[in-house]
Amino acid sequence: MNETPTPASAPPHRHYSLATLRSIIATWGERIRFRRELEQKLKDDPHLIADIGLTQRQFEAEIAKPSWQGPMPPL
Repeated sequence: MNETPTPASAPPHRHYSLATLRSIIATWGERIRFRRELEQKLKDDPHLIADIGLTQRQFEAEIAKPSWQGPMPPL
């Protein structure tokens, strides 16, 4: 009967399956590889930034994102 009250603002605990966790990690790895390849391609040929429809600022923001953030939405 001595239950510890939990704050109303406490987020619920999430339980992921091993397959889901592997999928999340794989997605992060793909994003890391994509951003590194994009950065290298655009360093080799800076004119590609305009060709793919990005400004220099958008390109830099995309490259700087952490792996858990997805790509920017299409314009």
